[in-house]
Amino acid sequence: MLNRLISNDPPRSRLLAAVLVVILLGLAFAPFLFPGVKALSVAAKVLIFVVLVVGFDLLLGYTGIVSFAHTMFFGIGAYGIAISSNTWGPTWGAIGLGFVLSLGVTLVFSFVIGLFSLRVRAIFFAMITLAVAAAFQTLASQLSDFTGGEDGLSFKVPELLSPGTEFSDEPFWGVSLDGRLLSYYLLFVLALGMLLAMLRIVNSPFGRVLQAIRENEFRAEAIGYRVVVYRTLSSVLSALFACVAGAMLALWLRYNGPDTSLSFEIMMDVLLIVVIGGMGTVYGAAIGSVLFLLAQSYLQDLLRLASEATTALPLLSALLSPDRWLLWLGLLFVLSVYYFPTGVVGRLRTRAALKSSSPKPGLEEAS
Repeated sequence: MLNRLISNDPPRSRLLAAVLVVILLGLAFAPFLFPGVKALSVAAKVLIFVVLVVGFDLLLGYTGIVSFAHTMFFGIGAYGIAISSNTWGPTWGAIGLGFVLSLGVTLVFSFVIGLFSLRVRAIFFAMITLAVAAAFQTLASQLSDFTGGEDGLSFKVPELLSPGTEFSDEPFWGVSLDGRLLSYYLLFVLALGMLLAMLRIVNSPFGRVLQAIRENEFRAEAIGYRVVVYRTLSSVLSALFACVAGAMLALWLRYNGPDTSLSFEIMMDVLLIVVIGGMGTVYGAAIGSVLFLLAQSYLQDLLRLASEATTALPLLSALLSPDRWLLWLGLLFVLSVYYFPTGVVGRLRTRAALKSSSPKPGLEEAS
């Protein structure tokens, strides 16, 4: 009901709705359901990537734009928090100022890139954004006095978010009520708010124009829409979402460096998540992030158990070695694309549509 009021875009599949509810509840109660440092870190990373991926999907899935500068704005958000906290101290004012400044820098950069680069065609725009992102990463690595260089910046957060802050002497359901837990729920509220905001955006008249541009740019231009303006606005909104995700990452890690937020591997992960979840589906960002990050985080552990269980078969045990986890991750991705060419969300929605359109047995007999 809340989703209908906000976006008018229900899941349109009972199974998809059930999966989304499970994911939401799992993330909401993750600190209590899956205690442990690693599990909490994975859940926090899922929340961060949901915001990062949903912003990129606005470009790729809804507007049809391929951009490799997404991680640059991700890094700007992370560096904004890190530099401000490192310079002005672990205060809420420093974090707020750093966040506002990073949003301002992101707004200017994304507008300039969109204004001057979105006039060119697909592959050329992708190459321009790749060059800009690579240049920014190099710049961040070389400005060691400002960004910490290759070593990055470690900083302190406000005392309220510090792991050393205890809100209760007694644990609740076996979990310590401390600043780290508060940090996680801060990320959870931000991720949920950004996800709902994106649902509102893509289901507004603005979002429908973006989809029209994706389907046929020339027809949208002929109708009277300024395609460059809409594509530039899409680029700016996508960048702002990435900036917020970067700020979330910095707050959680209390550290940022070039490899943490500006790595091209992050961009590839985002692309994979969009494809797995389903392009042009906001819900796909949540499902794809959960599936991909769980596989990335726990596949090695599962392979280790499988390898130890098959020691009697040396060839199979070697094939299931944890060192080959990237091979198996790639295989899982190929299989997911083969069986879910439109992503998990697209497949479930298609299945639900076919099921609802097929005639019922009773009606067939009556006719």
